[in-house]
Amino acid sequence: MKLPVTSYGESGTPVVVMHGLFGSGRNWMTAARRLADRHRVFAFDLRNHGTSPHVETMSYPEMAEDVRETIDSLGVGPVALVGHSMGGKTAMLTALQHPSVVERLVVVDAAPVAYPPAFVEYAQAMRAADLSAVQRRADVDAQLVEAVPTPGTRAFLLQNLILDEAGARWRPNLPVIEAALPAISGWPAEAEGLVYDGPTLFIYGGKSDYVQQDHRTTIAAYFPQVQYAEVPEAGHWVHAERLDDFLAALTPFIG
Repeated sequence: MKLPVTSYGESGTPVVVMHGLFGSGRNWMTAARRLADRHRVFAFDLRNHGTSPHVETMSYPEMAEDVRETIDSLGVGPVALVGHSMGGKTAMLTALQHPSVVERLVVVDAAPVAYPPAFVEYAQAMRAADLSAVQRRADVDAQLVEAVPTPGTRAFLLQNLILDEAGARWRPNLPVIEAALPAISGWPAEAEGLVYDGPTLFIYGGKSDYVQQDHRTTIAAYFPQVQYAEVPEAGHWVHAERLDDFLAALTPFIG
């Protein structure tokens, strides 16, 4: 499936950026604009997110194939492939299964391991919200408070709310995403035995636990040319929380 793409920049080496769970290509807008003076940047909306079509299945092999097909359709490969969280796992599997389209790989705060299932309560709270009489985003924000107590997280989730003359509705395919959460939290069996030999950079937040020291043996088995860059003051959303520090780690690697 070809994915919706937002492009930035007119010339330079191609860079594809991919968002995490409940995100969209718009999450990368500020970083992409900063990169666009030296690169052509393409922000993808992964399946069932953003403006992508709603489809009934959502696995990492399917998402990796979507990415390969979209890069091929743009005619810009091989690219520097950058992905955060779920997008980072998608980027890893794309590099492992379709290395011809990946010139170098950047993984932001994710590892090729299975994590405990997360965000189930977010999906359930979003689906349970009564949107029938919503007039303002604050109306939905109030409904999410119990399940999502952190204001910043609610604000992030509310970026997925469409509120127009037709009423209020969620942009992502929430039922399919919720059903796919165990697979999204995991790591696909299809990756076993594969190796990506290209240059690889893992950027991680010093205040996040998604990339741990004991993951490094597993990471190196898949990505033997791996380098690491820690952004000490960042949590999981590295590029949103500490953009300058994130770009300082990223730009020397992608050229």
